[in-house]
Amino acid sequence: MEEEELTLQKGGLDVSEALSCPDKETSTPGCMLGALYGACVRNDPAQLQAMLEDGVSPEEATQVDSNGRTGLMVACYHGFQSVVALLSRCPFLDVNQQDKEGDTALMLAAQAGHAALVSLLINYYAGLDLERRDQRGLTALMKAAMRDRSECVAALLMAGADLTAVDPVRGKTALEWALLTDSFDTVQRIRRLLRRPQVEQLSQHFQPEWPALPGLVAQARAEAAPSLLERLRALLSLPSAPSPQEGGVLDHLVTITTSLASPFLTTACHTLCPDHPPALGTRSTSVPELLGTALSPPPVPQPPPEAPGPRAFIPYQRPQGVLSTCPPWLQPRDSPSARPQAPKILLSKAPSSGIQWKREPRSAESRRLSLPVWRYQELRMERRRQEEARRAQSQGKMG
Repeated sequence: MEEEELTLQKGGLDVSEALSCPDKETSTPGCMLGALYGACVRNDPAQLQAMLEDGVSPEEATQVDSNGRTGLMVACYHGFQSVVALLSRCPFLDVNQQDKEGDTALMLAAQAGHAALVSLLINYYAGLDLERRDQRGLTALMKAAMRDRSECVAALLMAGADLTAVDPVRGKTALEWALLTDSFDTVQRIRRLLRRPQVEQLSQHFQPEWPALPGLVAQARAEAAPSLLERLRALLSLPSAPSPQEGGVLDHLVTITTSLASPFLTTACHTLCPDHPPALGTRSTSVPELLGTALSPPPVPQPPPEAPGPRAFIPYQRPQGVLSTCPPWLQPRDSPSARPQAPKILLSKAPSSGIQWKREPRSAESRRLSLPVWRYQELRMERRRQEEARRAQSQGKMG
């Protein structure tokens, strides 16, 4: 079994996160699990699509392996994007179901670094719980931050994951866990999102003009001409590609080409929420919920109805302490409750039977107590008598 472990031993806390793949016994085609689980494990979208078209039963959709993982969880762990996309149309499937360690399909995909699957679960699975916690109290955002999955962290934050949520053991947020585990890419990505918490280009009211352009042009014109020494330095220095500037030309180019007012997209697509662009702290709505095609949640098993029977009405009596559990006649005399009389026990003589027993007189010697004689003592006494008889017989022959 392949395992990827992350152990934090700081401040007296040992937090272990393990990504364990399913058992080989449960992932083989000849195992006792159903065909739907086998198609998910083998990454067979053709067979899975045929099964979904024919119809699946609730038992097949909710079947789990020895680790408590469904076919969706296994597909999210391995990164089977086609299988996860097909399972979004599977009825009776609970996307928030947890395995024996408390992990959900979203947690497995996020901590494995499958950003495309995280976005697929967020956008096409209705009722996805972003704040579900495992047995250690960690959310999917915390797990992704601890493993430095910056793309998954960004997708979860833009979907509305709570960045202020803390774990119950150390009381740390996802950003603090990223700092503690040296996940620098995740820390930089979170801080960048906090500076621009809203994707404004996905709004219909976005203006594609660049507000900083006039100021930058005026600043360039105001600068004096470079001196001869500066020209020599620029000529003799090795050219190096500078890193993209935050909010610079490249960012403006991306914003222009991806905005709703861009001529590249305004005639090709239309968003379902033009007035509510994605933002930090705002829960995004999935596509099935927006279109009204979300599947009904799986039915909750109900206990069997009890057969109606005669019931007697018993008034409620408030207990008066520990002595209230004792019988009334055992309570002390100063008890406030009424003390009934103790029950009376009637003694009666057993009826005489028709058999008459005759009492035999006993002698004075038989009335005394005597020690019991065991079997080995009887054998020893008998052996002595036999020896005495032989000795007497031999003496008579000699005389």
